[in-house]
Amino acid sequence: MSAKSFRKEMRPWSSIVVDGLDRTPSRAMLRAVGFNDADFKKPQVGIASTWSMVTPCNMHIDRLADRASAGVDAAGGKAVQFNTITISDGISMGTEGMKYSLVSREVIADSIETVVACEGFDGVVAIGGCDKNMPGCLMALARLNRPAVFVYGGTILPGCCNGKAVDIVSVFEAVGQYTKGEINSKQLADIECSAIPGEGSCGGMYTANTMASAIEALGMSLPNSSSRVAVSKEKEEECHAAGRAVLHLIERGIKPSDILTREAFLNAITVVTALGGSTNAVLHLLAMAHSAGVRLSLRDFTAVGNKVPVLADLKPSGKYAMADLAAIGGVAPLMKRLLTVGLLNGECLTVSGCTLRQNLSRIDPYPRKQDIIRSFKRPIKKTGHLVVLRGNLAPEGAIAKISGKEGVCFSGNAIVFNSEEEALKKILEGSIKKGQVVVIRYEGPKGGPGMREMLAPTSAIMGRGLGNDVALITDGRFSGGSHGFVIGHISPEAFAGGPLAIVKNGDPISIDAVKHTIALDIPKKEIEKRMATWKVPRPRYKTGVLAKYAKLVGSASTGAVTD
Repeated sequence: MSAKSFRKEMRPWSSIVVDGLDRTPSRAMLRAVGFNDADFKKPQVGIASTWSMVTPCNMHIDRLADRASAGVDAAGGKAVQFNTITISDGISMGTEGMKYSLVSREVIADSIETVVACEGFDGVVAIGGCDKNMPGCLMALARLNRPAVFVYGGTILPGCCNGKAVDIVSVFEAVGQYTKGEINSKQLADIECSAIPGEGSCGGMYTANTMASAIEALGMSLPNSSSRVAVSKEKEEECHAAGRAVLHLIERGIKPSDILTREAFLNAITVVTALGGSTNAVLHLLAMAHSAGVRLSLRDFTAVGNKVPVLADLKPSGKYAMADLAAIGGVAPLMKRLLTVGLLNGECLTVSGCTLRQNLSRIDPYPRKQDIIRSFKRPIKKTGHLVVLRGNLAPEGAIAKISGKEGVCFSGNAIVFNSEEEALKKILEGSIKKGQVVVIRYEGPKGGPGMREMLAPTSAIMGRGLGNDVALITDGRFSGGSHGFVIGHISPEAFAGGPLAIVKNGDPISIDAVKHTIALDIPKKEIEKRMATWKVPRPRYKTGVLAKYAKLVGSASTGAVTD
């Protein structure tokens, strides 16, 4: 496709920036960054790279961005790379720094929107590699509504310690094992030094791989983008193909609004459910739907969960890593199975320019001898694992991740903490006893602020052997690596006057994932009496991005969005 073949309407945004006498200064500046006469007549495509050396999830994305740029240029467009931030959940977990994690989703979305809209790009290729930059990218693409393709940076390969596959969650759980005396300092150091062998996102069905799978199901990435290993040749080829694909979308006038329909979001929930994905998918899909102007609520997760089984035996509660799934064909064959039994809408449009059904018609089935993805006759769990709970502790809802291995009901007495640090200290000291319900509050979107993930305390509970004997509830959220009887996203959050704020040590709490209830089992009059005397705590941050976020952010039950 030559530059001369591009019609003016294929450059609706870049032509405003570079065409005409009055844009001479703009062209002068662009010549300095590599533009020539011919480039000004080509569609400009922004390559939104989330590269940084902050985390292994994103350390290779500069290389992938180069391949996407080459694909754009080969198809006759003009690629322009730019960066946005990323942070590391795994590194900041359990510290004050983790409060910036969910905040970064908004910063990433805002920054991509800002650059693309300011510079007049006609299309976008966004490349994300970890939990928050993926939904952040999609939120920006939805707002901009210009032809766009998302590329997942890819999953990491498992580490190996004494012949056993290990990953980042293995390290968190090893801390609990060490404090319990089950492993010594050398064993702990061996796990630390071998768990992360190189580039790519955390290897189980944690939040990164969950969101990559959801985005593929939405139709915003090319087939099997979600299940390619970061270091593979196929991932680099995919990036080149994504660069070419965005020019095809520009030519056909296909925009995210044509792809991000309600039916597409229901497809995404279905795939996340079948994979046993992270609770963070609820938060992020709600936020992405909000940006796309699509009606989506917690009730949709319940409706899908009632009819879709969990089929994937993947970490954290299962056996296998994402690299194992990639080796047998990835997520696409699972989607083909779901389509065949009528659980996916095959008529949804995708960034390939084809419908989901057309894409999946080219996909081979899984090999016969594999047990990573179960059959419908032998599911991991007959119904969905993402359970929306409601009750006097969570009038707007809470999210439980019930794999089936930790049971479906729990009753116990509360042991209350006003921060994650307080709870983690007591867990590691051995102060938490069987039958207790660990309550961690003031960690919600406003109260944290930032809604920290509770991987450190949940992993410590598992490491100390209490995974089947203790429940943990919070207005914060959980890493995709968390497992056990854990309930997060309790809404309204404590800082906003939710009932979690008035729970006291020893209060009886009951949770029933079959009836979808979570209750503080004390008299209604006592609840009202406590609420009448409760006062809003002073905010911990009065200036800066966390203070700004706390003022703007909404409830977790609607995605914790800031607009």
